[in-house]
Amino acid sequence: MEPCVGARRDPGQSGGASLAGSSFGTLFRITTAGESHGVGNVVIIDGCPPGIPLSVEDLRHDLERRRPGQSHLVSQRKEPDEAELLSGVFEGRTTGTSIAILVRNQDARSRDYAALASLYRPGHADYTYEARYGLRDPRGGGRASARETVSRVAAGVVAKKLIAEAFGGEVLAYVTQIGPIRASIERPVQAEAIERLPSGEPNLVRCPDPAAAAQMRALIEAVRKDQDSIGGVAEIVARGVPAGLGDPVFDKLSADLAKALMSIPAVKGIEVGAGFGVAELRGSECNDIFVRDEGGVRTETNRHGGLLGGISSGMPILLRAAIKPTSSLPREQRTIDREGSATVVRTKGRHDPCLLPRFVPVAEAMVALVLADHWLRLRALGHRA
Repeated sequence: MEPCVGARRDPGQSGGASLAGSSFGTLFRITTAGESHGVGNVVIIDGCPPGIPLSVEDLRHDLERRRPGQSHLVSQRKEPDEAELLSGVFEGRTTGTSIAILVRNQDARSRDYAALASLYRPGHADYTYEARYGLRDPRGGGRASARETVSRVAAGVVAKKLIAEAFGGEVLAYVTQIGPIRASIERPVQAEAIERLPSGEPNLVRCPDPAAAAQMRALIEAVRKDQDSIGGVAEIVARGVPAGLGDPVFDKLSADLAKALMSIPAVKGIEVGAGFGVAELRGSECNDIFVRDEGGVRTETNRHGGLLGGISSGMPILLRAAIKPTSSLPREQRTIDREGSATVVRTKGRHDPCLLPRFVPVAEAMVALVLADHWLRLRALGHRA
């Protein structure tokens, strides 16, 4: 007989092995821990080769891009997100041993969640966490909160430095759509266009199309005033990736990239290259023709998004992620409590009206982690990418 809505399992009776699901990667492997309202978030990185330059200053740029409170368009939680390098670095270079990085929480307001302990917030993981574990941390979503992505971004900085040194790899993400507003993107996109507008002002939505960026900003502001939220799409490009990364058949580079991005909170869809657009094409229209130039083998077009058979082709890897609207809303929504009784919920606290601006560095980090891992795996086979 199935348990009723309000049933609570004995945490000691899991009915089988329980895996934490907090580790990612094979040779370049990270393990994270921490909650939204705990002491902080920590990541341990295993497999980083020795000799990579690494300092707290290196971590600061991407952590600042993910940090809440950076503008009026994002959550107003005030977190400095200053990283502490606990191990694995000596005199400014990685030692080859485990790297541990801690980012402390300093502005959590657990009192905002006291009334939510027995309610299931629409769009959140409250019910599913209770179904999985028999209990949950209601403060800010606990482990399900996007706060945990601060660890991923810190680890992603290390991965970015590794792939830059190993094969000149670069990962850039940017916003292409918020609500119905779509950007006109000219590729390749430069990092400067994502961070600043032509006027020199900060690009708060991280969209490289200035006209669309202004409209997106206005939409987010309107949505916030309406006590609502809005979703959108981000594009991620990895350049300089050599051909040959990826293992058939279940460890394809494309599969690992999709898993990496889908593991980020609020991601609901992934596209590679032409993505769902291939459904409207014929094979003669979809295939990318191979040619040879001074750099070696390439394709005339890149509808395959740099991935063929799940293995990198040497063309830029092109991915898109669809991000749902923020689930936490200050407006009233219908729900039920743990006993199954109908009630209403209004989420207090500080939340993003749109997740896209702060999603960008998280997406870059996850793609860089996968590329670093697969490059080490290729090297382990004796190849030199």
